[in-house]
Amino acid sequence: MKELMRTNDPTLIAYATALLEGEGIECFQMDVHMSVLEGSIGILPRRMMVRDSDHFRASAVLRDNEIPTGQ
Repeated sequence: MKELMRTNDPTLIAYATALLEGEGIECFQMDVHMSVLEGSIGILPRRMMVRDSDHFRASAVLRDNEIPTGQ
């Protein structure tokens, strides 16, 4: 799996997930439950991961919708 994006914004992750699922690209969120350790203040970013083979297409989907991927 490859990291597609990293953000503290849960709404951005939800939007990106909906876009990717609409294109048939499976994604997985990592670090979702880190809020237990940080005290729910949202300072630790979540990572969105996709398959290596889907990374290029997933990056294009996010870029077309003006969502920064960090790459």
